[in-house]
Amino acid sequence: MSEQGPTPRIHVLDPRLANQIAAGEVVERPSSVTKELMENAIDAGSRRIEIEIEQGGTRLVRVRDDGIGIGEDDLPLALARHATSKIESLEDLEGVSSLGFRGEALASISSVSRLELVSNASDDPTRGFRVVAEGRGMEARVAPAPHPKGTSVAVRDLFFNTPARRKFLRTEKTEFAHVEEAFRRQALSRYDVTWVLRHNQKTVHQLPAGDSAAARERRIASLLGKNFIEHARYIEREAGGLKMSGWVGLPTHSRAQADQQYFFVNGRVVRDRLVAHAVRQAYRDVLYNGRHPVFVLYLELDPDVVDVNVHPTKYEVRFRDSRMVHDFLYSSLHHCLAASRPADASADDDALPAVEAPTAGADVAPDEPTPRWQQQGMALGEGPARHPGAERVRRFMQGYQALHPDHEESLLTPQPPAEQSPQPHQVREAPVAMPESDPTSAPPLGFALGQLHGIYILAQNAHGLVLVDMHAAHERIVYERMKNQMARQGVDTQPLLVPVSLAASGQEVATVESEHEAIASLGLELDVAGPETLLVRSLPALLSGADPEGLIREVLEELASFGQSHQVEARLHALLSTMACHGSVRANRRLTLDEMNALLRDMERTERSDQCNHGRPTWTQMSMKALDKLFLRGQ
Repeated sequence: MSEQGPTPRIHVLDPRLANQIAAGEVVERPSSVTKELMENAIDAGSRRIEIEIEQGGTRLVRVRDDGIGIGEDDLPLALARHATSKIESLEDLEGVSSLGFRGEALASISSVSRLELVSNASDDPTRGFRVVAEGRGMEARVAPAPHPKGTSVAVRDLFFNTPARRKFLRTEKTEFAHVEEAFRRQALSRYDVTWVLRHNQKTVHQLPAGDSAAARERRIASLLGKNFIEHARYIEREAGGLKMSGWVGLPTHSRAQADQQYFFVNGRVVRDRLVAHAVRQAYRDVLYNGRHPVFVLYLELDPDVVDVNVHPTKYEVRFRDSRMVHDFLYSSLHHCLAASRPADASADDDALPAVEAPTAGADVAPDEPTPRWQQQGMALGEGPARHPGAERVRRFMQGYQALHPDHEESLLTPQPPAEQSPQPHQVREAPVAMPESDPTSAPPLGFALGQLHGIYILAQNAHGLVLVDMHAAHERIVYERMKNQMARQGVDTQPLLVPVSLAASGQEVATVESEHEAIASLGLELDVAGPETLLVRSLPALLSGADPEGLIREVLEELASFGQSHQVEARLHALLSTMACHGSVRANRRLTLDEMNALLRDMERTERSDQCNHGRPTWTQMSMKALDKLFLRGQ
C-alpha cells in the first residue's frame, strides 16, 4: 500500500504569480499587448494614437494617446488587478459599450514585462505622473513626470521573467506582422482617430482622421490595398433593430486565405462562428472552390442583446437572438451579391470590374418606348436533356417557358451540335451601330462585333472593348432561371418506399421536435421513433438518390447551431448548376450577332451574372485608355 503525502493546504496565490497566470489568457505575444493598450486608448476618448514598436515588439511596445488621462490618485490602481473605471455593477456589464472592462490587462502585462505608465489628466503638461509596479507583491510606485494630457504606456522586454513563454515567440518579422494586423483592426474600427504606427523608428502607417465616405475608402485602401476598394461593393441595411454597413468584396476578388475579413460588432472586432457561417452561405453560390471572400463589415445593435463577456480576449460574442442575427447577415449579403451584374463604369479604368446595373428598363420613362437592346431575349442552348440526370429536373423545368413567353425557343429544345472543325466566323450582318451623340444610351455590355475562336464574344461599348466567355455567361443565366423556377414551384417531396431509420443523439432528436416546421419546409419528413431513433419518410424529389443520413445530419447540425439550414438548398442548387452547365451553349457554337446581343442583354438582366456557377468571371473590359497604351498611341 503506497504512502500518501500530506494533503495540500489551500493558500492565496502570490499576486505576481496570479497576474502571470492571468497573462497567459490575454498576453500571447507582442500583438496581444498592442491590442490591449490600443483598446484602452480608444476607451479614453483619444483622437490621436501613436504606436512605437522595436524588434517586433519583444523589446518595446509603446502606445501614446491624447485621451482623458489618469489622475494621480487613481494611478496606483491602474496596475492593480480587477480595478477599472468602466463598469461598476452587473447592469453596466450587461450593456457594456467600452472595449475593455475586466481590469486585468495592465496588471497581467506588467507581471511579464517591464511596464511604465505616464499619464496626465490636466491641461498642464508639468502635472503628469509616472507609475511602475515593483517587488514581489507588485507594489505600485508613483512619481512626478511631465507629460501632455493623455497617457503613454511603455512595455519593455516582454516575457523577460518567463523564459518558457519567450521561447515560443517567432522572428521579428513574424511578430511585427501580428502587431500590424492588430493595428489594422483597430484602425478600421475608428475612422475618427488619427493612427500612427512606427517600427524601429520608421513610420509604417500614418492615417489621418476622417469620417466621410471618401476618407474611409482612403484608409481601407491604405490598409488593405487599392484593389480591395476597386473590387468591393458598399452595403448598408437596417431591419429589426440591426444595422449593417461596410464593404463586401466581389466574388471575382477573393483570396486564397481568409486574411481580409473584418467584422465589427458595436465597434469591437470579433471572430464569431455564427458570423462566419452566414457569410460563407451568402457567398456559396458565387465563390470559386477553395477561395475566401473579403469584407469589412460593421454591425450595430443594442448592447443589451449581445454578450461580450465570453472570452478573456473579447474576440468572441454571444447574441441573445442568434437566429435573427444570422438571418439578417445572410439575407443582407445574399441580396447584395445577387445584384452583381454588368453595368457602366468609369472609362478611365484600365480594367473595369463588374459592378451593379439597374434593372433593364428601370430608367425608361412610361411614355417612351423601351430601347431595342432592352427588349432582346436569349434563345440559346443545347438543352439539359443531353445530361443523363435530366429526367430528375424535367418536371419543374416544364414550366420554364411560361416564365419567358417572349423566347422563340425553350432551353429544353435541343440545338444542332457545333461543327467538329469550325471555320472562322464570318460576319454576315452589320452590327448595330453605337450611338455617337449619346453613348450613355448604349447598354453596359455594348453591342457584339463577333466571336473569337468560338469561345469569346467581342463587343464594343462606350468605354472600349468587352470580352465575354459565352459558355460561362450562358451557364449562369440558365442556372438563375432554373433556380427561380424552382423557387416559384416550391420543393417537391417524394415519399420513400421504405422509411430509413437513423440512430440519433438526444440533441438531434430534440432539434427534430423543436424545428419540425423548418424541416418540413425543406422538403423533408422526419419522425421521432424513439429517444435515440429517427425515421426519414420523404426527401426532396430531386435528391431522391442522395445519401439521406449524411443530408439529415448536416441539416440538423446547422439548425441546432444557427437556427436554419441551407444544406438542402445547397444540394439542389448543386444539381441545377450541373444541369445548367450541360444545358448551356458550348464552345465552338457559332452564334449570329442577334444571338450574341441577346446573350449580352440577358447578362445585364440576370443576377450574379458577373460570375459563372463555379465563381469564375464571365466578362472583362479593356478601356480605350488601356488599348491606346497597349499600341503606344499618343506617345
